[in-house]
Amino acid sequence: MSATEGRTMAELAALLADGTRAGICVALLDGRAWTAGELARRAGVAPSTASDHLTLLVRGGLLVEERQGRHRYLRLAGPSVAQLIERLAGHAPAPPAPTGSLRAASTGAALAYARTCYDHLAGRLGVLMYDALVADGRLDRSSGLALTAHGWAWATDLGVPVPALRAARRPVVRDCLDWTERRPHLAGALGAALRRRFAELGWITQGTGRAVRLTPTGRTALAATLSVPEHTLAPTATPAPASGRA
Repeated sequence: MSATEGRTMAELAALLADGTRAGICVALLDGRAWTAGELARRAGVAPSTASDHLTLLVRGGLLVEERQGRHRYLRLAGPSVAQLIERLAGHAPAPPAPTGSLRAASTGAALAYARTCYDHLAGRLGVLMYDALVADGRLDRSSGLALTAHGWAWATDLGVPVPALRAARRPVVRDCLDWTERRPHLAGALGAALRRRFAELGWITQGTGRAVRLTPTGRTALAATLSVPEHTLAPTATPAPASGRA
């Protein structure tokens, strides 16, 4: 690595070393474009402070902005940035047990079970899907992650637009380290296409924020198409909020 590359890496690390900027990037993992005001409220900082942070993130290539009238919308610069943020979160220390209200604990449990990671499924549901596709031979990890002939046929039967996948500029499949499960879930063009297809079929619906809900119909259908027992797709019970006492 050259000295210039080292400086560039250090500049990128400095961008994400600030808690406010890192929090903004995590919020944008839902794949949507947010206004500067929404991100300021999410980060708990003044609009002027958020604006300074957002300008640095745009200049650093992590975010892109779009202006519509007087509104400034911001989103992650692309799937590779989303994967970087998710991987960094996966290497961070495990989050503490939820404290406070049952609502906060329920929200945390919902995100841990299933959520969007930019444009694909993450959380325990995303990891279960990845593991099932590997176990059934639809994904092959022997020499880098690849979709097998069996996997292509499965995607076609599911109604995924396979020609668009083959023509996509991004990799068809990529693994993405899940920050709650600490194991990979499926990213890439196929990961995004599956999330869209599951939504079209009514198997999943969008919950609060990044959370994704698996419908009763979806639970049965997804278990069948992944060749896994239906009970393995059941959400875990919501943990009781910690009281802060030993």
